Amino acid sequence: QVQLVESGGGLVQSGDSLRLSCAASGRTFSSRGDMGWFRQAPGKERELVQVINWSGASTYYTDSVKGRFTISRDNAKNTVYLQMNSLKPEDTAVYYCAANRPYERMSPYVEPAYWGQGTQVTVSS
Repeated sequence: QVQLVESGGGLVQSGDSLRLSCAASGRTFSSRGDMGWFRQAPGKERELVQVINWSGASTYYTDSVKGRFTISRDNAKNTVYLQMNSLKPEDTAVYYCAANRPYERMSPYVEPAYWGQGTQVTVSS
């Protein structure tokens, strides 16, 4: 089994920055799988924010965060990060880390193999 543990959420003001971390562990975890961040705002559907593959190539799926959010990963630490700059009130959501099995691509249309428990990000205006 695979465990994903997020950290780094909190309450910030508009324009501030936060860095979310997600540490993966478990006998079957492999750094060869895509990892990503989803978010779910109150009353809205969960959306895929950004994905990163094992080599570090990333893809945005939410236009509103382009230029402000950056995903990265440290395979030696089995950790993925989401650097969030210039935060806006509309970024308020629960942010979930997700991971796939080796060589499985992550997309908005397929449920990831593994989920974290989520971390709350609240941006005040």
